[in-house]
Amino acid sequence: MTTLVTELAQAELGRRLEKGVAELGLALGRGGRNKLIQYLALLEKWNQVYNLTAIRGGEKMVSGHLLDCLAVIPYMSGTRVLDAGSGAGFPGIPLAVARPDIQVALLDSNHKKAAFLRQAVAELQLKNVTVVCERVETWNAVEKFDCIISRAFAEIAEFIALTRHLLAPGGVLAAMKGVYPFEEIERLPPDFRVRQVHAFAVPGLEAERHLVLIERV
Repeated sequence: MTTLVTELAQAELGRRLEKGVAELGLALGRGGRNKLIQYLALLEKWNQVYNLTAIRGGEKMVSGHLLDCLAVIPYMSGTRVLDAGSGAGFPGIPLAVARPDIQVALLDSNHKKAAFLRQAVAELQLKNVTVVCERVETWNAVEKFDCIISRAFAEIAEFIALTRHLLAPGGVLAAMKGVYPFEEIERLPPDFRVRQVHAFAVPGLEAERHLVLIERV
């Protein structure tokens, strides 16, 4: 009975995800949607022990995690992406599932979170994802990144300070924020500037969302 209920619940989450993806105007096949629902199931399982995310319940996770991350895809550029302070894999894993043509590195210094990320990458068979368990400010990548993205990681000035050595020439830093971060933008270091700020709506999420794209001057 439990298995049947779980299967029905996952089918309903799949329909919610499909509807949300369509509202965002994105193309994500059934295989990709199934991987993301499998990812949520794995996250809920690990959450019982490791408390990886404060958002609980499949319906809230679809909007608050999956669709929120997928909504930034139209503004992404480059083929090498670093998810700094990845935590439970947001936004890196949804981006990697939706964009199998890009390489995504998930970086987190917390060993339990890194263990979950490795498990998720293995179970979802994500060939375009690597997991790095290092402190971002001391990690030196062999290749720099076209895009470094963060979600609930740090204030923008600190985000820049911690990751600037990993940014490729011409690359962009992408900070996912809630309300428009006027004060954070005022504190940008002098050798960086805002390229664009995109306001975006997330289906099923009644909250302001912004993506701040930052580049070297």
